[in-house]
Amino acid sequence: MELIDIGCNLTHDSFGKDRDEVIAGARDVGVTRMVVTGASEAGSIEALKLARRHEGVLFATAGVHPHLAAEFTSETESVLADLHTEQPVVAVGECGLDYFRDFSPRPAQKKAFERQLELAVACGKPVFLHQRDAHADFLAILREFRPHLSHVVVHCFTDTREAMLDYLALDCHIGITGWICDERRGHHLKEFVDEIPADRLMIETDAPYLKPRNLRPKVRTHRNEPRWLPWIAGTVAACRGVTPQQLAAQTTACAREFFSLPA
Repeated sequence: MELIDIGCNLTHDSFGKDRDEVIAGARDVGVTRMVVTGASEAGSIEALKLARRHEGVLFATAGVHPHLAAEFTSETESVLADLHTEQPVVAVGECGLDYFRDFSPRPAQKKAFERQLELAVACGKPVFLHQRDAHADFLAILREFRPHLSHVVVHCFTDTREAMLDYLALDCHIGITGWICDERRGHHLKEFVDEIPADRLMIETDAPYLKPRNLRPKVRTHRNEPRWLPWIAGTVAACRGVTPQQLAAQTTACAREFFSLPA
């Protein structure tokens, strides 16, 4: 059963001592390819370096997370534009809006989001998006740019059915994480995840965050890893009434096409 993790933060410090073992462990359970998230200027550079060291297995995105939008400068924009020309960089982002934390002022978030969408229009690569508690503003900006963009995925989707339908109406893809495995807060996703068309559904761990709470046997660590993507796949498959093998085949084909990954 082959799986692709479309979003994992493998440059995170928590992987500093065993990163190669984590990657090998993921491959051992069928996670054959992983897209390493670039969420800052420095992090995007490191994501590219890591992808180059694991050619054909790891790929990268390049962008600035809304938490760091206040640090987005014209120099940052130039660095990202250069990164987007690199072959292992398969998407623009992670970018978007996050009003849940508001670590950066909202005007700065909007500006950084728009400038990165402009970069995506220029390079023609897919966009890897983040939205939390900012649906109205996020949708308004995305709707303006959508006709000029390539593929778009709203990654780590945790919002309402109505928000999901808004994104699907804009021909966006949806990324589902271990949030759906959390009985405390992910139950609502189980009720409508089966409404996502098979050719627009992808799965991800967002490691080291959002470790599936339904792991059995339980693992004594808070750190999530790509090797647990099959647990997420199994949960999503059950919600959609398909086998894990069917879910894996569908999401893998979708991710391959979305990011233009080799067969």
